[in-house]
Amino acid sequence: MRTLTYEFPADRPPGRRAHVGVAGSGDLEVLMTPASGAARVRVRTSVDGFDTVWRIVLERFFARHRVAADFDLNDAGATPGVVTLRLRQAVEEGEA
Repeated sequence: MRTLTYEFPADRPPGRRAHVGVAGSGDLEVLMTPASGAARVRVRTSVDGFDTVWRIVLERFFARHRVAADFDLNDAGATPGVVTLRLRQAVEEGEA
């Protein structure tokens, strides 16, 4: 299991915690906890060789969504589209 960590500038904390998705085949579990000053992301994945893809997908997401929170992503082979979908779901749930 590999762990990747990233940090992005953010200034909008969500109103509450969120938990979306599952760590099952081809999916992604996202746990989001409000924080301040930055979006801190920890990715746990068993898939090697996709560090650059993770960085690009997360950079694009957090350039649009400046959500100040701690994100734990538990990956089970999710595609970039699923990653973006689950992150958006977490942000929406945290703002509801």
